[in-house]
Parts: sequence; C-alpha cells; structure tokens
Amino acid sequence: MPFDGYTNRRGERPLRVALFSGNYNYTLDGANKTLNRLVDHLERVEGFKVRVYSPTSPTPAFEPKGELVSVPSIPIPTRSDYRMAVGLPPATRRDVEAFRPDIVHLSAPDLLGMGAQKLARRIGAPVVASLHTLFESYLDYYALGWLKPALERRLHAFYDGCDYVLTPTRAVGENLAAAGVCADMRVWARGVDGELFHPARRNLDWRRACGFADDQTVVVFLGRLVMEKGLAIFAEAVAQAQAKGRRIGVLVIGDGPARAWFQERMPGAVFTGFQSGEALARALAGGDIMLNPSKTESFGNVTLEAMACGLAVVAADAVSPRALLRDGETGLLCPADDAGAYAAAVRSLADDVQRRRAMGRAAREASGRYQWSEILAGVAGVYREALARRPADAVAA
Repeated sequence: MPFDGYTNRRGERPLRVALFSGNYNYTLDGANKTLNRLVDHLERVEGFKVRVYSPTSPTPAFEPKGELVSVPSIPIPTRSDYRMAVGLPPATRRDVEAFRPDIVHLSAPDLLGMGAQKLARRIGAPVVASLHTLFESYLDYYALGWLKPALERRLHAFYDGCDYVLTPTRAVGENLAAAGVCADMRVWARGVDGELFHPARRNLDWRRACGFADDQTVVVFLGRLVMEKGLAIFAEAVAQAQAKGRRIGVLVIGDGPARAWFQERMPGAVFTGFQSGEALARALAGGDIMLNPSKTESFGNVTLEAMACGLAVVAADAVSPRALLRDGETGLLCPADDAGAYAAAVRSLADDVQRRRAMGRAAREASGRYQWSEILAGVAGVYREALARRPADAVAA
C-alpha cells in the first residue's frame, strides 16, 4: 500500500522496513520469536513502519507483530509443519513496490528471500540479511549430507549479495567472511528476559507434581522435538548417566514431529509439551542441569534462557555454545557427538551439588549481559547506517 501519512513521535515520516520470513508465526520457533520481538521494538520504540511477508497458516501459533502479508507456499516434504514460499509472485512484488521500503530485511535464504533481494536491488533499497539457522548442518540428520557443498555455495552467494549480514555470533560471521562473503558483518546476538527467566521461578510443588523428589537431579531438554536438535545423543547420554545407578530424572519441555520417537526411547521422562511465558520459566527453573547436545544452533536461545534460570548447562562444543559458555565456569562443553562425554559431565554435576549450583549462579550472572533493548536497538542502528551509506542516486520513492 502507498504511504498513508503516518508519522512517528518526532513528526517524521517513519523509516519503512520490508521484512521477509520463511516462518513468521505459523509454527513457533526461536527464529520467529526473535523476529516478532524485533518488529515490536522497531514499531513501538523506534517509530518505524514494518510490513512482513511470509507463508501463513489458518491456525497460526501466535498473533504476529507488525503488518503481515501472506505469500503463496507449500508444505516442505517430510517436514509438513514447515512451509516453503514458492517465490516472489507478481502480486507480492507490487505490494512491496507500493509500500516503498527504505530497508529490505531478509531472514531466510529461500526462494522468497532471493526474489526480494533482486527486487531490492531494482528499487535501490539496502539489503540487510539476518542469519537464524545453520541450514547446512541439518543435512546429515536426513541422510542428505552429499548436498552440503552445493547448499553452502548457494548460501554464500545469497549472503554475498547483501549489504549487511547480521550473524548471531562473531564466529559465524568470520566463517562467512573466510568463505568469501564480502557483505559487512554485524553481530546480532539474542537477549533474554531476566525477570521472566529467573531462579526464583523454581517451584518444588510443581516438581513434586511431576514425580521428582526434592533431592533428585533433573536433567532438562528444551526445544522443538526434531532430530537435528540432537535427540539421539541426548537419549543415549541420559541412558549412560542413569546406568551408573544415579537417580537422575528427565524433563522434556517442547513438542514436535519426533516426540513419539523421543518418548519411546525415554519412557521414564516427563514430557510437558509446548510451554510459554511463566509456565515455561517455571518448568525450566524446575530443572537442575540443562543438556543441549545440538550442534545446529545458530545462537542457542534455549541455552541462554536456562542460564538465566540458574541451571548448570552441558552443551556441544560447537560455534554457538562456545560463544555463550565459559567451559568449566558457566557450563561444560563436550565433543558434539560423544554421548559418553555428555554422560560423564552430567554425572559429575549430579554428584557435586556445590559445583553445580556455583556454575548455575555464574551462568545467571553471565546471562545479564544479553539485554534485549540494547540488542534490538543495534539492529535499528544497522538500518540507519545502511541508509547513510546508500549511493546518492539510489533514492527510494
């Protein structure tokens, strides 16, 4: 739609952002929670106007922030809970042109994102991409590892065609630069609500209702129940830890297509299903150790939430956990595919309550560095920098 005369609090025409997403709100995941939080900040705090283009569903997981425009999509084979946009059709392209964005933000290197990238170049809008998923790391979990070189080339070409790439950690940006991506790299970390995710949310009555004893060590899994989150390694590590005679309970928070598979391998575990808000914070704080063997995380929102709740974290020695955790101080890092190493780490923390609690306190303190207000303001700053560097002859309508 054309500019409707809306102005921000300073009486200026608001900066207009067209955001393209592969999943903005139809299925809940860490990436779209972050994008919705960003849009809320841009509109409510910065006074921007945001129009979001994404596949949608008749039964969305939550109400979206900003103005959401549905784009044509189809279910992804073998993962029907996710949808794939079929590109940037003419009607959507005309909608974008009428909106006249100052900034085009791409959050997925899919057909929609590629089409939007080309359109942005044509209308002279700077292109900012944010990286939320290490897609290439998923392939081994679906017997598609042979596609990795081709996928990496496609991803690198996509990000090289952007002006800025927002990466969740510095190491991810360094890896892209080493692969020849010439876009300006900026770190867009994630924040955590330290009042919501807090050790005080621990509720012994809730734990008891789940069947856990007060003195029992409870290991938590938090996230979508999909194989690429390391479910097989988690199940094997817990089995090895429990085999040594320790009274270790298991709490699984989340849901997903692999739930039945996971439940079959851990019949004694407590499955809460999907949780959000205070219910999620209470469940997470009810654990003692978070075990996160996933090596596919781009940032690790769930790890940060566990840290804020004061849990000791055992995680894969991979790019993102290394950015969040100080090994031996705020958590323990283990070789990513070594179930025995995870089991030994869990046993060591189960046996040494004082060390576990000290690690949880250190993790809670470290989580305080990740403030959403500062992190989201940084993205708005990148938008302004991109506009300031735009060539004089590339003026939006």
